[in-house]
Amino acid sequence: MKVVRSTCNYCSIACNFDFHVNEKNFINAVKPTEDYPVNAGFCCVKGLNLDKQNTKFENHVLPILKDKKGDLKQISWKEAFNIFADRVKKIQKENGKESFAFLSTGQLCTEEMALIGHIGRTFLGGNGDGNTRLCMATSVVAYKQSFGFDAPPYTLKDLELSDVIIFFGSNPVVSHPILWGRVLKNKIKDKKIIVIDPRRSETACNSDIWIDLKPKSDLYLIYAIANVLIENNWIDENFIKNYTEDFEGFKEHIKKYDINDVEGYTGISKGRVKELAEIIHKGKNVSFWWTMGINQGHQAVRSAQGIINLALMTGNIGRPGTGANSITGQCNAMGSRAFSNTTGLYGGGEYTDENRRKVVAEALDIDEKILPTKPTLPYNVIIDKINSGEIKALWIVATNPIVSWINNLDFKKAAEKLEFLVVQDIYSDTDTARYCDLFLPSTNGLKKEGVIINTERRLSKLDPVLPKMENELSDYDIALGIGEALGMGKLLDKWRTPEIAFNTIKQCTKGTPCDITGVTYENLKNSRGIQWPFREGEKLEIDERRLFEDKHFYTASGKAKFIYEDIEEVKYKQNEEYPYLLNTGRATVGQWHTLTRTREIQDVYAISVKEGYVNMNPDLAEELGINENEKIKIVSPNGVINYFIVKFSRTVKKDHLFAPMHYVEANSVLPSIFDKYSKEPSFKYVPVNIEKVY
Repeated sequence: MKVVRSTCNYCSIACNFDFHVNEKNFINAVKPTEDYPVNAGFCCVKGLNLDKQNTKFENHVLPILKDKKGDLKQISWKEAFNIFADRVKKIQKENGKESFAFLSTGQLCTEEMALIGHIGRTFLGGNGDGNTRLCMATSVVAYKQSFGFDAPPYTLKDLELSDVIIFFGSNPVVSHPILWGRVLKNKIKDKKIIVIDPRRSETACNSDIWIDLKPKSDLYLIYAIANVLIENNWIDENFIKNYTEDFEGFKEHIKKYDINDVEGYTGISKGRVKELAEIIHKGKNVSFWWTMGINQGHQAVRSAQGIINLALMTGNIGRPGTGANSITGQCNAMGSRAFSNTTGLYGGGEYTDENRRKVVAEALDIDEKILPTKPTLPYNVIIDKINSGEIKALWIVATNPIVSWINNLDFKKAAEKLEFLVVQDIYSDTDTARYCDLFLPSTNGLKKEGVIINTERRLSKLDPVLPKMENELSDYDIALGIGEALGMGKLLDKWRTPEIAFNTIKQCTKGTPCDITGVTYENLKNSRGIQWPFREGEKLEIDERRLFEDKHFYTASGKAKFIYEDIEEVKYKQNEEYPYLLNTGRATVGQWHTLTRTREIQDVYAISVKEGYVNMNPDLAEELGINENEKIKIVSPNGVINYFIVKFSRTVKKDHLFAPMHYVEANSVLPSIFDKYSKEPSFKYVPVNIEKVY
């Protein structure tokens, strides 16, 4: 019996596990690693069942090609790579380089993301985006504009050290249970846990105060709180003066958002707003946390920056138990943000920065001229350009956008319109895979090697727990095979293995805020993880480190910026035609995204609803004559009508509905609305109508 330590590749906490593997390569036990600082011997049901992947569904090892008649046939890897290369090159020759694009995910290893970007962007010259656009793009842009770099400043330990913890649009009891465990470890007497959310979520039920604001009124509430703090001089004037820019502009701008009008906009009385501001003022170490409830909105970046502004003006940053802290979604979204080569150069550099271009070109041993010169087209524009006929070839890696994309019927049209659609996944039966011309089967995370970067900037090692079968390839192997078939030659010399790739991209970070030049595979293996930055020559003295303890930010002036803007109205409002508001989110701890992996966990599958459903307040159901488990039609202003099962719940208000995002029905009723800066979809809000099914 051997014990192999590796990292969970579900959520952004990135727990470590010890896999007990016998001589027949059978996993006898999956145990959370006791001395790993992230999860310290604990885990959720998903991690505990990491061995249940590719166990109940058809597990292809060789590629599948759809011929001209639509028939499927198994082909060799060599043939698949050549078909990919020939089809893509032909399409680009006839239609230009940008007729090719790729879409990937935050659930790949950092090395895999980087290699796919190297192929798709640097060599092929196409566009490529990922699921980070669906969940974390807002936080990326907010941090870059406010701090000068995409820099989540916290460590998970801060949850144990904060005497006021405020969650905006975040439900960690379900979405990040190990993170919530840190809250439970907080032993500070009289601490306050506050949840700001339209829905009485599981986290709201476990909080001291629930602020039940109207959907998408966060920014008004934040500005109103800021006004109260300023009017009472409950601010840190020294911190503001010495370490920030444009506070006076912010102060003047938000005066128009009067506390006397706050209840009409947010549903929260001015008395409750004053109480909340006073709690922030009295807190010694206040931490502000947010996830998708903020990120996925029509004015998401400015909402996230409103939270950042609250932390700055009260001096709650760079100290234990403080921070403006975005909680990441997928396991390696942090890796995607810095190393996918899509929105910026490897290491988070800008494409226009000549010095960074030289550093990256030298690290990759390539001519600087072949590096991309601009950020990728965002996800939504890629889909629009497929539907307009400009993009004709698409490579999808480890994601299922026919379910996960907003207004997902648009993606279905795109999938049908493409000349060449390649899907690379561990499952061949996803909703998206059914439309592909070429299916490339990859291994699951138990057979991969690479690095994952978690929500607190911690790098951890993904080590192979099981050997690959004959002809079985990882996502890295597949990308490398595609690159070779494309004729990349010397351009792959610094990418021959995941470890070589890691050493290549880490050199791109030299001198950046996320400098990881001191990290190696050797010092990550069986380690406690390493948070960036960790520069060459440094010694790792403590496990958990936060940013900005020196009060120096990454802007040109070294100061954090107050950023603000007028509040924009939502495009669609409640009215007589659409009188109810639909929200979406994660349903249970055990369900993950589009259910392709978690459906294999028997305990989760057994208690999960098998069709798309909505939570409805029983009072509304009674008023409309709807029974529990009855099927209803939900009508959206985007012209879509879908059927949902009704489940009663008093966690939603009478005129609200909540639809779990895991089902294809949920995202199809959401109109295509995006934040203008991050281009992140507004998944959390749409007015709808309800019709009984007779």
